[in-house]
Amino acid sequence: MGMTMTQKILAKKANLPYVEAGQFVKCQTDMILGNDITAPVAIKEMEKKKVQKVFDKSKIALVPDHFTPNKDIKAAENCKCMREFAYRMGIEHYFEVGEMGVEHALLPEKGLVTAGDLVIGADSHTCTYGALGAFSTGVGSTDIAAAMATGYAWFKVPGALRFHLTGKLRPHVSGKDVILHIIGMIGVDGALYKSMEFTGDGIGNLSMDDRFTVANMAIEAGGKNGIFPVDDKTLEYIKEHSKKPYEIFEADEDAVYEKTYRVDLSEIPLTVAFPHLPDNTRPVEKAGDITIDQVVIGSCTNGRLSDLKVAAEILKGRKVKKGVRAIVIPATQKIWMEAMKLGYLETFMEAGCVVSTPTCGPCLGGHMGILAAGERAVTTTNRNFKGRMGHVTSEVYLASPAVAAASAVAGRIVGPDQLD
Repeated sequence: MGMTMTQKILAKKANLPYVEAGQFVKCQTDMILGNDITAPVAIKEMEKKKVQKVFDKSKIALVPDHFTPNKDIKAAENCKCMREFAYRMGIEHYFEVGEMGVEHALLPEKGLVTAGDLVIGADSHTCTYGALGAFSTGVGSTDIAAAMATGYAWFKVPGALRFHLTGKLRPHVSGKDVILHIIGMIGVDGALYKSMEFTGDGIGNLSMDDRFTVANMAIEAGGKNGIFPVDDKTLEYIKEHSKKPYEIFEADEDAVYEKTYRVDLSEIPLTVAFPHLPDNTRPVEKAGDITIDQVVIGSCTNGRLSDLKVAAEILKGRKVKKGVRAIVIPATQKIWMEAMKLGYLETFMEAGCVVSTPTCGPCLGGHMGILAAGERAVTTTNRNFKGRMGHVTSEVYLASPAVAAASAVAGRIVGPDQLD
């Protein structure tokens, strides 16, 4: 009986010839990630155990990005805790204000994760790195503490679902629409503790940024991880960004999948997830007359340069609807600089947007765009639970950068083709 991509990586990292779904394994980690919400908890646990050093200074990344630049005293104390720990332990990859970024955009950009890696992070969207052919997943802060001390983590080997992609996306349709469509199809628990493995010739028609977006939201279907095969586009990205050695794992022909879903990319419409779950999806043209108060373009899901390019092209020569607050957040300093050089930031500001430094702020209702009672936001972030971005009676609509930009202009939920 063969193994899936995920199972092969877990077997390699556990130094075992074979693993199967349901088996418990102890694996060596290649990268451990913490942020300003989760890392302080892990650090305090390590201090309780009087841990004097980390297992490898080069295999830990600490990224204050959720409440940064610090929004209040508590946020400042959390970052101080991380900063002092990073300096004390000699952590090589500590990224704060001035070199910061949203963690799941920053690590691939810096070349810290690559194909065949096993990556854990105390953040649920750590599954992003599956776009590179890595096994990556979110874990708890105490797991991070143990891993930073020992280099190892325990896993229950997940079963697998196969998503066979064919065809090519229509104009303006992107990876965000793909994953919203899939979540709408299988539900928020449709992949509960499963590996979501993407196959098919349609993958070649997805950009790396599309794949990062799809893998990022695997957790929103309940997935343990999402993972793509390594192809020429992956290798081109890896060689451009990383000097780390990589290893390519391919699923066996007789690998066991609990279910196969076939998805024709050409049939996927511009898609919006309505409140209050990511699987409450419908095509944009069936959104109805939903007026909005705020638009956010950014996050670990859609804050990359290609996302900003799409939004800038739609906003060029147009104005944000009076009464709508449009917030654009490039995901890293490098993306911010490139967007500035390309004129995107000028386009955003001329249209009436505000451009922020990299931060996760509004995505989790942290800062830089909290919603008041009854307000509605269209956002390129990844979650729309009750109270996710502010008041419990506010509403969050998940969409692609194209839909978000068009909606900012119209003042209601529309696609680019619906603009005058």
